[in-house]
Amino acid sequence: MAFAARIPGLTQAKSWNLPARLNMARDCLSHPAGATAIIDLNGGDRREVSYGELARMTDTIARRLLQDVRPGDRVGVLLSQSPWCAASHLAIWKIGAISVPLFKLFKHDALASRIDDAGLTLVLTDIKGAAQLGDLARPLIASDCGLEGEQVGYAETGPDDPAILIYTSGTTGKPKGALHGHRVLTGHLPGVSISHDHLREGDCLWTPADWAWIGGLFDVLMPGLMLGIPVVAARLDKFTPEAAAQVVADGGVRNVFFPPTALRMLKAAGQKIPGLRSVASGGEPLGAEMLAWGREAFGLTINEFYGQTECNMTVSSCAVDFPVQPGCIGKPVPGHEVAVIDANGISTTDEGDVAIRRGSASMMLEYWNNPEATAAKFREDWLVTGDRGKWEGDYLRFVGREDDVITSAGYRIGPAEIEDCLMTHPAVATVGVVGKPDPLRTEIVKAYVVRKPGSGVTESELQSWVKERLASYSYPREITFLGELPMTVTGKVIRKELKRRAAAEQEAQK
Repeated sequence: MAFAARIPGLTQAKSWNLPARLNMARDCLSHPAGATAIIDLNGGDRREVSYGELARMTDTIARRLLQDVRPGDRVGVLLSQSPWCAASHLAIWKIGAISVPLFKLFKHDALASRIDDAGLTLVLTDIKGAAQLGDLARPLIASDCGLEGEQVGYAETGPDDPAILIYTSGTTGKPKGALHGHRVLTGHLPGVSISHDHLREGDCLWTPADWAWIGGLFDVLMPGLMLGIPVVAARLDKFTPEAAAQVVADGGVRNVFFPPTALRMLKAAGQKIPGLRSVASGGEPLGAEMLAWGREAFGLTINEFYGQTECNMTVSSCAVDFPVQPGCIGKPVPGHEVAVIDANGISTTDEGDVAIRRGSASMMLEYWNNPEATAAKFREDWLVTGDRGKWEGDYLRFVGREDDVITSAGYRIGPAEIEDCLMTHPAVATVGVVGKPDPLRTEIVKAYVVRKPGSGVTESELQSWVKERLASYSYPREITFLGELPMTVTGKVIRKELKRRAAAEQEAQK
């Protein structure tokens, strides 16, 4: 069977056929001991970590954890991109416990809320992370476990046994813990492979996204390990176009996942990166201008994909299989039934709620300790994403978050299309569009724009730019220029903060 077709658990009928016994650690470590698992660029040197070495690192941690941890216990992982980060998650899964990724850039309150909610008493980390934790939880230095002994056996877990608790980035409220079973990794494989024009032997993966988030952990690291594709570990204290290009060159990277914010920074800097076979992007939709720039900068078509922490990698573009359609995310990934539904849970050809049918292998089990939120996430047999969309043939167009769609003079306006249009202007670095309360129109379109350095583009110039390209009713009636936009740690514009700002502006104008 060709490599591209070897997606474990996905049948020829494109439905899931998961085994009764499934452990993600076993899936990730079942490769020849001498094969390269991770290419570590941290510390200034290039070091190739084999599957055999990664398995030994995993067992040293697992043996130490068995002294204090039982199946079902939650164990935090406060580590950046590194072989020890990978080994920590694998060790936790191997013994049947639940890993909880924690971000190294979190401050005290962000760490405290997640540690308390998950009930963590032990966190695998490094020296700096231990200091960062303080008295919030007991730190265990992953690289110093050093507990030698016999190989640790794999816990007899099944597809729906809990394995990882990933907290949402909190763009629409307090972060919630999405609890996933051991099937979650299998559920990611088709979409990850498709978004890279079908992963194959000779590929090498990297992303600047931290491995504390689902985008880094399950869109790159763990699928690479499971499929036998080397993964580059490279911590960037601060993302810069030059640093990204250097990682690609030093690591021999062939396939990269760039979040939209990273792509915008590369574009603004005029950075070209040769030698890549595929570039995938997800988190926010890209417009025609970004796709056109990608063809020039990388010599290929960027594949967009779609998902969220609760159910990821469900829709994707794949330039080698079908033409990419600007403004659309792509087509449903095999194994995931995607629909646009109305308020009654009925599929519609009009604009509606993007939803995923139960049965998707990458779908969460539940929100941790939050049955009310879990119930609210589902409508009949569908997980409702909270995003609005519309079908264009068999392509899915992303309209916007349900609470981001702007209602103005009877029109429903998605902010993504306006943001895409403004991003095509050569003077715009980045932009966020929201609805501002208006007594006449209900809301007006309000844009917050970060100009490129040295640019003096005016409000009227940008308004004319949109008027000439989109519907006359959807141009931003107000534009405010800012030095930066509020962003989540995963690089998404926090529209709720822009909405609060717009509402405050309206109040001040009364």
